[in-house]
Amino acid sequence: MKLLRVGTAGNERPALLDEDGTLRDLSGIVADVDGELLADAGALARVREAAAGGALPVLDADGLRIGPPLGRIGKIVCIGLNYHDHATETGAAIPAEPILFMKAPDTVVGPDDTVLVPRGSEKTDWEVELAVVIGRTARYVGADEDPLSYVAGYAVAHDVSERAFQIERGGQWDKGKNCETFNPLGPWLVTADEVADPQALGLKLWVNGELKQDGTTGDQIFPVAEVVRYLSQFMTLYPGDVINTGTPAGVALGQPDPKPYLRAGDVVELEIEGLGRQRQELKGA
Repeated sequence: MKLLRVGTAGNERPALLDEDGTLRDLSGIVADVDGELLADAGALARVREAAAGGALPVLDADGLRIGPPLGRIGKIVCIGLNYHDHATETGAAIPAEPILFMKAPDTVVGPDDTVLVPRGSEKTDWEVELAVVIGRTARYVGADEDPLSYVAGYAVAHDVSERAFQIERGGQWDKGKNCETFNPLGPWLVTADEVADPQALGLKLWVNGELKQDGTTGDQIFPVAEVVRYLSQFMTLYPGDVINTGTPAGVALGQPDPKPYLRAGDVVELEIEGLGRQRQELKGA
């Protein structure tokens, strides 16, 4: 299924995109698309049944804002330098273990919402990423378990980053990762049963129509299953938590000087195979 949330910011309602591309209202069946829904097999079964029966009300998509596909996000855990080609372009050593940082849930906006360039920023950068959404509690996942069984679904994430804040200002990466609007998510949450292999997805990103990133999740240093297992050794992952799994080569940081960092007025578009497409216009904060 392709689950999403539509409406004005803060007032989104749950919806579903059916196999014919028709937008349908889920608000009569579920309260929201969130961790509570994803952890409830019975509720998900009712949604599937209603979708198959064709009885869900049709929504007029014209002019309707698409919000983040997941509400009440618990935490966002991010994996840095998780693509071989990205590590190479930035001159970084291949990490022996996943590099972790966090993004606050309040950085999340809709897939087509405005992204704000922070005040004082000169190095705002783009990063298309596969987002993994947890569907059941993962705690000390064992070597004999299937880590992907803890995954509810996948989505497109834009891990917008301010490199000077992140790298040049001391302390942790979080300063360059948590500016407002720095995590567009969506358009849909695609349930895990529709993604046969999370390591076989193409990722692309364009800036002002120019292709900048063109990679595949098959280049990940730590694949999705290993990331879920690894994280569960250090923190408990709950339904509705999100993992941003890293970006392929092609970011501004990896380009020759003068690096083409983002400015107000730029337009960024990005997509992941089967998971949908985003488009953001940048404005000054």
